Amino acid sequence: MIDVSKLTIESAHEHLMKGDFTAVELTQAYLDIIAKKDSEIKAYREVFADALDQAKVADEIIKSGKATLLTGIPFAMKDNILIEGRIAGASSKILENYKASYDATVTAKLKKAGAVFLGRTNMDEFAMGSSTENSAYGATKNPIDPSRVPGGSSGGSAAAVAMNGALAALGTDTGGSIRQPASFCGTVGLKPTYGALSRHGLIAMGSSLDQPGPITKTVRDSEIIFEALKGKDRYDSTSMDSPFKNVPSKEKLIIGVPDFKRDGLDKDVLENFDVILKKLEGEGHILQKISLPNIDYSLAVYYILMPAEVSSNLARFDGVKYGAHASGKDLLDDYVLTRGQFFGKEVRRRIILGTYVLSTGYYDAYYGKARATQDLLKHDFSEAFKKVDVIATPTSPMPAFKAGEKTSDPLSMYLADIFTVTANLVGVPAISVPCGTADREGAKLPLGFQIMAPHFREDLLFQLGKVVEAVR
Repeated sequence: MIDVSKLTIESAHEHLMKGDFTAVELTQAYLDIIAKKDSEIKAYREVFADALDQAKVADEIIKSGKATLLTGIPFAMKDNILIEGRIAGASSKILENYKASYDATVTAKLKKAGAVFLGRTNMDEFAMGSSTENSAYGATKNPIDPSRVPGGSSGGSAAAVAMNGALAALGTDTGGSIRQPASFCGTVGLKPTYGALSRHGLIAMGSSLDQPGPITKTVRDSEIIFEALKGKDRYDSTSMDSPFKNVPSKEKLIIGVPDFKRDGLDKDVLENFDVILKKLEGEGHILQKISLPNIDYSLAVYYILMPAEVSSNLARFDGVKYGAHASGKDLLDDYVLTRGQFFGKEVRRRIILGTYVLSTGYYDAYYGKARATQDLLKHDFSEAFKKVDVIATPTSPMPAFKAGEKTSDPLSMYLADIFTVTANLVGVPAISVPCGTADREGAKLPLGFQIMAPHFREDLLFQLGKVVEAVR
């Protein structure tokens, strides 16, 4: 009997190399947990029927002596990351039966490394949401407390790892969609530097903001996956190799702490954040208060720029070339019926909002000002990183909230992204590391500690993230 709850990528690799168990046995252990738990949690949209066949191939690679750290490691993949020949539906009715015609670059790299894909995970439709309640196929539940949400939009990926239904998972992060569910589910979530990982083969939401990244049980696991997937890709012109190679590491870091507004934030979140900061200081790291003058505008800027890109990116889903189709009396009626029937409520809301801010008469008032403010935010962070090595905040202003609690109030739901959107707006890497719990109705709900670093300095995130793991 394999105790998967204690496995990390490195320990699983060691067991596979020693022959303590095979990749087939390891994969079966995860499939057994999925069969037992996922009828309630609903982390997966689909469990792949050939997972054991993939594991057999991994075992052959191991026997040949060509295994990597990821060979035979069971992964869950978010439903908006293409895997050739498999359905990639973004948890939307409009792409219900769409089969990917090619692999995403991150998929291809995992395949080359010999990873095993267990299945595709549930998500907020087209990655639009903070709770995975916007999936067209039903909500995912939080494995820690099934009455609560797992966060979003990568809630299925985070829940899969949290319930031990995968050793690792990939998600995507446009405004916190990896880090916030990682925080809610007690896992590690990494949003890499924009361009560090290729976006080729992701179903786009906001192209200037999206990044794929790992959700794992430990910081080291995230580091392993990041190292395997990073790098310039000829299919993604925004991707690039890190300019920081062999940079000398600093033993003690200067941690910037922004003077953010504390009103309305959960008391346990604030207390835990302050406790972790004190512990980091006790380890010899230096705390320094910093000013980010335009940080209060981040959420407003994000919810102008992101819907604008959504309205452009989702224009391709018209029922003509692929995806669901509804027949009307003419072409325009086809468009109206197809999008009206097969896009969910939140997707339609963001398309309408994005089209509005891009429209004649409102472009300068909204979109233009948001872009200008984004430039100010980038300048603020650039200046801050001249004085500090990393910046720390809570990941979320609250622990996981009850299912249904915020669905009728979109603005309240959007506020769940208040600490995470800025990293996407300025393109810097950020990680959420579990740092404690908050007691709610007998459940110990996980809390997340977010660390941001300068562009392509993921090494600093991993360095300090491991310290947070050790002192929490």
